[in-house]
This record gives sequence, structure tokens and C-alpha cells, in this order.
Amino acid sequence: MENYSVIIFILAIMIGLSAIADKIKLPYPILLIIAGISIGFIPNLPQVDINPEIIFLLFLPPLLYDAAFNISFKDFKTNINTISTLAISLVFITACGIAVVAHYLIPNMSWPLSFVLGSILSATDAVAAMSITKGLGLSHKTNTILEGESLVNDASALVAYRFAVAAVTGSAFIFWKASLQFLGLMAGGILIGIVMGKILALIIKRIQQNSLVTISLMLLSPFVTYLIAEELHVSGVIAVVILGLGIARFSNKVLPEKLRIESKSIWDMIIFLLNGLIFILIGLQFPYIYESINKADILPYIGYAAIITVVALLLRMIRVVMQKFNLQEAFKKGKRKISEEALLDWKSSLIISWSGMRGIVSLAIAIGLPANLANGQPFPQRNAIIFISVAVVLFTLIGQGLTLPWIVKKLKKSQNTDIQYVK
Repeated sequence: MENYSVIIFILAIMIGLSAIADKIKLPYPILLIIAGISIGFIPNLPQVDINPEIIFLLFLPPLLYDAAFNISFKDFKTNINTISTLAISLVFITACGIAVVAHYLIPNMSWPLSFVLGSILSATDAVAAMSITKGLGLSHKTNTILEGESLVNDASALVAYRFAVAAVTGSAFIFWKASLQFLGLMAGGILIGIVMGKILALIIKRIQQNSLVTISLMLLSPFVTYLIAEELHVSGVIAVVILGLGIARFSNKVLPEKLRIESKSIWDMIIFLLNGLIFILIGLQFPYIYESINKADILPYIGYAAIITVVALLLRMIRVVMQKFNLQEAFKKGKRKISEEALLDWKSSLIISWSGMRGIVSLAIAIGLPANLANGQPFPQRNAIIFISVAVVLFTLIGQGLTLPWIVKKLKKSQNTDIQYVK
């Protein structure tokens, strides 16, 4: 069976399992991942390789653009303090925390290699969080924060990853230079996103009578924007996010309602297929990575992955709780422009903390590790880093993904009980 036949086979299974998941009230990403792992162990099945560049080009731009397009700009701006805290500072805190644990826990894991592992697992995955929380009745604020965080944190994680890999290959790490580069990547991405949004809006104004061409152009724009930004060595992720936010505001004012409905229907179908493929591909990679590891190392590596998963979750919970208190203090003292709508309660803090699943970006970054260093030597601990990364992704998706709906239901039940008691 050729590779294209495998893809068609996977798509058919994905559609069927998504329908089953809806019937049995199980988050469909969990079912698809388990199916992917099972399919991967089928004898003589051709290996489906994941090219990280293809993942970043074909999956990231439309998923980020769709999320940015549908998020409320007003709510995004209201919660920008929390979003930036989770998407930037928490990413680097998590990378450092995982690096410390990996260095002292995993044999032969040097500091540069530990930071590579930390940067791979530092960012949460929007696709996973929103797919699992969909239909749970989360507050609009919680959804906005989760979506907003994931729109920005991929860029932070990719920057941390580049510097960590550079350190492994022998390049010197200078903090102030790294900080300037990070700011340059972000600023450049914002600029490209704004310019491309203006150009797209100008074109759409002139061709909006032709709905087919207009929708096609809007479908193509995130890919073009991402490629241009990456070619100019700035953040393609940020560029696509800014493009989505800008076009969303433009379309609400200019585009006819019929055209917006047609566009949304097409986007919903594309996002559904991409989401499903992502989760099956995550599951499919595990059997191949499993075969590349010495069998005596598998149990220790699974143990390391479990510990790293717990550490990442604890760091996230601590940072979210700190953010809750920081917002309250700032609001009371009036030192910063923090509105009452931006404050976090305990319920939303716990849900945001528990929604920090890792996903396709972590997987793509891990698999994209160079096989060799500049001097031709093999990249040290490459298989171990990839295996542990994939195991952490699976632990977070399955463990947190299965328990998150239960936590949300318990919190809702507790809230209803409190209301009845007050009455």
C-alpha cells in the first residue's frame, strides 16, 4: 500500500472515530491518538514520515489563522496581561524547569541538551486544548486566554529551541543578543502580519463580489504570509496570528454575511480534517520511535517523561496562581490598566492550569532535531530526547485530556451547590 493510500486510510478512520467519539462523549483527540498508536503497530504498514517543515507549513498557518480569526480582539486585548504571561514568561520558565530536572535526572544529559528538551516541551498546544475543552461550556474568558496563549507561545518555544540547539552545536549563548533576536523576530512578525493584512483587505474590497475567488484568497493568505515571514527570518507564527486578527476585524465590517457564512463552512471542514490528522499522526509516530530505543532504556525513559509531565504541570499551576494574585494586587492599587473583567477566579485558574497539553508543535520540533552536528558527529542523545518528548506529549494529551472534562464537571457541580446553599 503506497503512502497516499495510507493517508486516505487514515482519513477514513479519523472521520469514523470522530463520529464514535461524539456518540460516546469521549474527547476525539484521545481516541484518535490511541488509534494512531494501534495503526502504527500493524505489521508491514508503510512508515508515514513527518517532515517538520511540512508540519509547520501545512498545519500551523491555517490552524493559527483560524484561531486568530475567530477570537474576539476586544477580549484578547482585555486579557493580554495573562496571555502574554503564559505565552512568553511561562514558556521560558517551563523550558528552564524541565532542563534542570532533565540534567540531574537523565544520565549523560548535558546542560545544552537539557535545554533542548525543555524548549521542545515548553509550549502548550492550542489544537489539543480547544478540541478537548470544546463542548464543556467553559467561560468565554477561559477560552480566550487558552486560545490567545497558544497563538503566541509557539513563537516563544521556537526561539528557545533555536538557541538551545545552537548551544549544543557549540555556538556561544549571549543573553542580551538572544533577547534582541527574540524581540526582532516578534516585531518583524507583527510588521509582516500587518502589511499582509492591509494588502489582503485592499484586494478583497475590490473582488468581494466574486465569492469563490475571495474565499480562495483568504484560504491561501496564511500560507503566503507564513512563507514570506520565514523567508525574511522573522516569526511566521506571529505574522499569521496578526493577519488573522486583522482580517477578522475587517471582514466583520466589510464582507457580506452570506460570504462570511460560506467562508466559515469551508474553514470548519479544513480545520476538522487537519485536527484529526494531527492527532492520528502523533499516535502513529510512537511505534517507530519505540523501535529506535534500546529496550532496556524504555521503562526509565517513560519514568523520566512522567516526572517531566508532573513538573511542567506544577510550574504551570504555580505561575497561573501567581498571575491570579498579581492581577488582584494590580487592580486594587490601580497601578496598571487591569480591568475587573481581566481578573481570574479559582475555577478558571485551575482549568487554565490543567489545559496545558503538549501537541503537534512539540512533536514536530522533536522530530526535526538535526541528525548530525556541524562536524559530522551524531547529535547526542537524539533518540532519547525524541522518545521522552513524544511520551510527554502522550501523557499530557491522554492524562490531562481524559481528566479535564471530569474536573470541569466537578467545578460546575460545586458552583451550583454553592449557589443553592446561598439561596
